[in-house]
Amino acid sequence: MSDAHNHESAIRTPKQLAAAVIGFFLITVLGIALLVQFVTATKLTGAGTESQSAEAIGKRLQPVADVGFTLKDANAPKVLQSGEAIYSSTCAACHGAGVAGAPKVGDNGAWGARLAQGYDTVVKHAIEGLRAMPAKGGNPDLDDVEVARAVVFMANKSGGSLKEPAVPAAPAAAPASAPATAPAEAPKG
Repeated sequence: MSDAHNHESAIRTPKQLAAAVIGFFLITVLGIALLVQFVTATKLTGAGTESQSAEAIGKRLQPVADVGFTLKDANAPKVLQSGEAIYSSTCAACHGAGVAGAPKVGDNGAWGARLAQGYDTVVKHAIEGLRAMPAKGGNPDLDDVEVARAVVFMANKSGGSLKEPAVPAAPAAAPASAPATAPAEAPKG
């Protein structure tokens, strides 16, 4: 027996060959067109699919300053914070744990040595900075009275008995100046 089989092709003439090639080409193009239509017409769902919505685009284009920032009136009178508030926001990071040689709040011995130097010296060191401690604890927005209040708060929690500093009197209002006038023009000639 022979393994050879006599197969006949379905395409017997050149006309049939041309029709088969054109048919294959049309079916391929039609399949690609249907696939493109399916991909572009399907509504996407899932994470990140709303990135092209008008709301998402508007949110991305929002100015940076509009998010998380509040404007302060530089001419408004400053409201002085309590010593405890300043301690919690600025001083506790170092004086709560004794970082970089800072005397821990509650350590009567460490604070006793500093308080022996005098109230004015301790406040001066807090305002100007000393060794690893930056001036005003690293918060330049603090008023000197606020720093002194924080020193009193920490010292009193550590065995001291200091009196909280009084708020200084507001400076007298400056007299209103005359409105500025436009400079005179030089004569033309």
